[in-house]
Amino acid sequence: MKIAFIGDIVGRPGRSMIKENLRKLRKTEGIDFVIANYENASHGFGMTLKNAKELFESGIDVMTGGNHTWDKKEIIPLLETLPLLRPHNYPSGVPGTGCRIFEVAGERLAVLNIMGHYGMPYVDNAFRCGRDTVEWLKEEGVNSIFLDFHAEASSEKRAMMMLLQGEVSGIIGTHTHVGSDDLQISKGTAYLTDMGLSGCRDNVIGMDQKVPLERFITGVSGRFEVPEKCKRILQVAVMTLNEGKCVQAQKFKIFDDGRTIITDAWMEE
Repeated sequence: MKIAFIGDIVGRPGRSMIKENLRKLRKTEGIDFVIANYENASHGFGMTLKNAKELFESGIDVMTGGNHTWDKKEIIPLLETLPLLRPHNYPSGVPGTGCRIFEVAGERLAVLNIMGHYGMPYVDNAFRCGRDTVEWLKEEGVNSIFLDFHAEASSEKRAMMMLLQGEVSGIIGTHTHVGSDDLQISKGTAYLTDMGLSGCRDNVIGMDQKVPLERFITGVSGRFEVPEKCKRILQVAVMTLNEGKCVQAQKFKIFDDGRTIITDAWMEE
């Protein structure tokens, strides 16, 4: 089974890069299933039905969320009708779910979405949620498990790796929009601290630089805006799974000027 993951899609620039490149990448790399994080997909904040349909039609199979899941209230019924997840460790009674099982290439694949704690809204304990959900999935006979861990702190993401390595197929972090350079495979688990955004690459975390700079200089905040024009990037991790273990992983950085940079995961014993 070959799966791919795309981190935070930021506005129209991110959606356009997916529309222009994803189906071709699926074909050339033989990708069976694509997961992506939607929480910034609609003008940087949340997800609309229109944009959800656009992204699914572009070759994405399921999408995960985060702290901006609820920014567009129209998503609430969509969590029940479309393959859209929200963090699994929101308290009981919150609409939707953060874990779903899919049939992929004749096998079962679980996609799990969990949110961290530092700088985030109140949620249940991320680490107990991850541990207990993975134990339940294993009892159900699901061995291929991918986790999008949506968290600010790199220490939380690394701790989740230490907790679940060897038990899940992949753990990739989202939320910071800044890609890390630590793609590895350890005990059959692919790990990357942060996937990095897909969208504008020449601004501040995919947003126009004016408001962030004003905030840093004066302490006065404003509404972040996704630029109409910018230099764009699509960042994708591709993982090959065998009986629930990741045996190969690569990160693709696809630029709108035609360049593609591919980085291989390093292997740990």
